[in-house]
Amino acid sequence: MSLDGLHHALAAVHTGLGDASAQLASATRLLAQARRAMRDAQLAHAGGEPWLPTQLDAALDELEHQRGRLADAGDLLDAYQARL
Repeated sequence: MSLDGLHHALAAVHTGLGDASAQLASATRLLAQARRAMRDAQLAHAGGEPWLPTQLDAALDELEHQRGRLADAGDLLDAYQARL
């Protein structure tokens, strides 16, 4: 692969990381909205402390973990491109 071809391929990977980050942000936003909707519905009808599934917080934590992994991959890609 030529150097230009490598730069082109790395740019495509960088674009993919950006797309994945956008999807991750969207998923996080949707889960946060679902969490608020469940909490608000329970507070409106039951009063007291709402119950939320533990899987919801686990999913939000996992999304945060994946956000860090994508950021790390982006940093590695940037460092590699700088060395070319």
